[in-house]
This record gives sequence, C-alpha cells and structure tokens, in this order.
Amino acid sequence: MNRILFQVVSCSSMAAAALLFTVSHSVAQSYPQKPVRMVLPMSPGGGADTLARIIVPEVAEVLGEPIVLDNRPGASGIIASEIVARSAPDGYTLLMGSSIVMTFAKSLYKLSFDPIKDFAPIIQLGTSQFILVVNPSVPAKTVSELIALAKAKPRSLNYASGGIASPLHLAAELFKGRAGIDMVHVAYKGGSPAAASVVAGETQVLFASFASSLRFVETGRLRALAVTGLKRSMLKPELPTMDESGFPGFNVTLWSSFEAPAGTPRNIIERLHDDTIRVLRRPGVSERVNKIGYTPTGTSPEQLAEIKRTESAVWAKVIKDASIQAK
Repeated sequence: MNRILFQVVSCSSMAAAALLFTVSHSVAQSYPQKPVRMVLPMSPGGGADTLARIIVPEVAEVLGEPIVLDNRPGASGIIASEIVARSAPDGYTLLMGSSIVMTFAKSLYKLSFDPIKDFAPIIQLGTSQFILVVNPSVPAKTVSELIALAKAKPRSLNYASGGIASPLHLAAELFKGRAGIDMVHVAYKGGSPAAASVVAGETQVLFASFASSLRFVETGRLRALAVTGLKRSMLKPELPTMDESGFPGFNVTLWSSFEAPAGTPRNIIERLHDDTIRVLRRPGVSERVNKIGYTPTGTSPEQLAEIKRTESAVWAKVIKDASIQAK
C-alpha cells in the first residue's frame, strides 16, 4: 500500500513539475508581446546613457519588440532604481543598473529597496575605469614613487574628487587605505572641476575619468601614473594597472548592467541575457562601446550577482573606515 501511495505521490509531483516547466517555457517562448520599458538613472547624453543608446536598440531588434528608454535622473540613480524595484516582475520594466546604486549606495543612504535582494541581475554590459593622475610638479612618475612621497611628507598632498562620497572620492580612499598614506581631500562639484584643479595646481592628485582628464594627459598638463581596472585601457595601453603597480586585485570601475525586478521568471532573464550577449559580440557594437571609454563584459546573471556582493562588501568597509557620510 505504501509503495502504491509513493508511486501516486511521485507521479503527481512529476506531473506538477512538468506543468511548471511547460508554463515557464511557454512564458519564455511568448516573451515579449509588447514594448519593454528600460528605466535609465541618468539624464540624456554622455556616459552610460550613450552606452544604453548603442546597445538597447540592437537588443530590441533581436527581441522583436521596441524597448522604450525612460530617463529618470536624480538622487545618484536611486529614483530610477526604486521605480523598477517596485515594478511587476514580468520582464516589461527593466533597469539600466549602475555600480553606484548597486554596490555602495546602501552604505551611504537610507534606501527603500535592497540593491541585491530586490533585483534579478541580467548582465553586466561594460566597465569604465579611472586613471590616476598628478600635477606635473609632483616629483612622482610611478605609483610607488607617489606613495613614497606621501609617506615622507604626510598630508602634504591634496587629492581632488568630484564630491563627497563620489566614485572618485571612494577610489582615492581605497588607495589611501591600502597604501597606508594620508592625503587631504578637497571635494569639487563634479569630475571636470576636480581635474581642472589638479591642472591648475590647486590640488595635486586625482582619480579621474578618462573623459575629464585624457586631453590634459595628452598635452602634458597632467601626468598619468596608472589605470584602475584589472586590464590595461585601450585608450591608454602604455599605462600600467594599479594591480601591476603593486596593488594586487585593485579594481575600481564604473559599470552598467541590465537588471529586472526580483521574481522575474528565470526564462525571461535568460532570454534577455542571451539576446544582449549576441548584441555585445557584434563587431560594430563593441567598437562603438570602446570608443566611449567602456570595455564590453557580458557576464552571466550569476557572475553579476557575485560582483554586486563582492564590491558592496569592499565599499562598505571603505565608507566605514573613512567615516564617509553622503551630503
């Protein structure tokens, strides 16, 4: 009797599993059936918005439905992220995620959502690294020479940033902590004014974006020492990485991703991931992405989830150790 009961239960379980697979497969096969909304956490023009406008139309072509870009800037990307976190998990409202919100915002702000728990990662699209620059009057041509100078004269060097709790600020604090040096922070309202201050000699050191600093490096008004990604930059391949300069694993980049609300069916996540991978592998797309200072990555959902967890822990420690409070 027990054996018969076990067989009946097993058959019922198998039938339920088969039904679930059939429904799930059907959802994937039918998705999408209407336009998809992609919420962007920035204003139109430049940076990650340009990245979206390169990639998204190509993904829409593969999907077979339009993807409508909806720019919702404000609060360092929190507004856009909150919209998507509260949306139905049906694949029709997606987020152009940013490393700012996904990895360190939780340690700086009181959020109404959890950047890790409330999103289903789809794919990391690309990364954009920083470049460590100094005013030419600073007698340091390498990272090790800069560290030696800072140790010989503590607090004699001022480093600029694009604002308190900005990515440039956090990058410099991570460097200070790992190098065991002390420099004075001078915050500006954006990366461009920060770069201009180093050019003018008001400050001496900066972790800068390529967009704000490369023209000054090429004209000799700034001296570049290293880049902050794990691989050398295609824009300045002669520069060593921080990893090569004595800081194993030092990896500070801004990155963009596609994210869906938590609970979005796995088959929809896989469909969006696979179609985006196809787009990133198109030569024309990768070339255009490289030209705006991004390196295409194309991670799996699992890899993106791990990146978010790992980097969140790194920045939480940096923020705590440096007593950084967002204003």
